[in-house]
Amino acid sequence: MATADVQQPVQDNPAPAIPDYLADPDAVLKDTNSKWRYGRAPDYSKTRKVYAESKQMNHIAGSLESMVENLVKNWEVEASFKPQLSDWRTVDHSKYSFAINGGPGQTGEHMLKVGTYNAIIAPNEYYSPVYSDFASSHKTFKRMMPTFAWEVLEVYSGPPKVAFKWRHWGTMKNDYVGFNDKGEKVTAKAHGGAIDITGITTATVDDAVRLQDVNTYFDPMEMFRQIAPNGIVNKQVVDRRIDPSTALNTEVPSQDGVKLAQ
Repeated sequence: MATADVQQPVQDNPAPAIPDYLADPDAVLKDTNSKWRYGRAPDYSKTRKVYAESKQMNHIAGSLESMVENLVKNWEVEASFKPQLSDWRTVDHSKYSFAINGGPGQTGEHMLKVGTYNAIIAPNEYYSPVYSDFASSHKTFKRMMPTFAWEVLEVYSGPPKVAFKWRHWGTMKNDYVGFNDKGEKVTAKAHGGAIDITGITTATVDDAVRLQDVNTYFDPMEMFRQIAPNGIVNKQVVDRRIDPSTALNTEVPSQDGVKLAQ
């Protein structure tokens, strides 16, 4: 009796699971074994709420746009709140660099030393990283704008060379207080309105979609033009021997109503 030729059903190989930092914008916040700058993971719930309520785009989960957005959000958490570069899961440590507007690439260690704001903003009449350290820079911007949401607007190309347009926005709820390129303390009164900026980023990623060569292009002065739309600020001369964070809270004689050049 002949044996029937029975074909075995073809089994599809399951698609490999994507890294959690591509699927969940808060993935790295769950890293219990990482060292956190202030002893524990930060609370991003208010920023995520602002994002959900006022975003312009609604990306489909698992889409390239969604994964790029999640990658950058997780990277921002790590760059701001994980003080040990070895704990950053969103970057390829052997090749990671970050550059602004065609400038030289910066290492992760440089960003950890100076802070994320100081790494991307050049000295100007409103703010200067020369006179602000990591702590004072975060105090300057987070006091003024407690939530600063971020989203991907459009992705132009996929891995390994990703190019995308982004939006960063919030509300100026409190006064802006920072140090300018002359070391003067600059104050702009809160107007309660929106701060909304856009930019372009290109990034090379590895096989695990971790960031390698990152280049961001945007006009940092656009944020300050929105902070002081009429160019009116108060300027104060401060003792440069005072710690920047302390100087932010120090009251000294001011030159009220100084109008900066537009």
